[in-house]
Amino acid sequence: MGLKVYLAGEIHTDWRGELATGCAGLDVEFSSPVTDHASSDDCGVAIMGAEDNKFWHDNKGAKLNAIRTRKAIGDADIVVVRFGEKYKQWNAAFDAGQAYALGKSVIVMHQAEHQHALKEVDAAALAVAETPEQVAQILHYVLDGSLPS
Repeated sequence: MGLKVYLAGEIHTDWRGELATGCAGLDVEFSSPVTDHASSDDCGVAIMGAEDNKFWHDNKGAKLNAIRTRKAIGDADIVVVRFGEKYKQWNAAFDAGQAYALGKSVIVMHQAEHQHALKEVDAAALAVAETPEQVAQILHYVLDGSLPS
């Protein structure tokens, strides 16, 4: 029984790499958004043409990224949504809501100090973790029933 896991949210740290390392040997296929910030922001104008107004520049990019994200969330068995410590990730909250609406199993990951701000997101999740290691342990348990040693 393999899993397709979409890794949404914060792109400024290597949490995805840490999670992949923690899941070595598991039958897990990971997917994620484009994690190069400039490419993600500029995809719309790079493909469909420049915009003088920053709003329309961002709008084009957001819509192309939404196509990619909807496809990836739709294909996933589990969606892990990481809220970082430094930046506000409004798109991560949207991804969590979209995954929830599609009936996907959602794991939310954030630091304890964001607990109050994310209480509604946490309430919709099936698990709330603070570290990639905890998420890896959840995936181990889901796939083979093993607990951390």
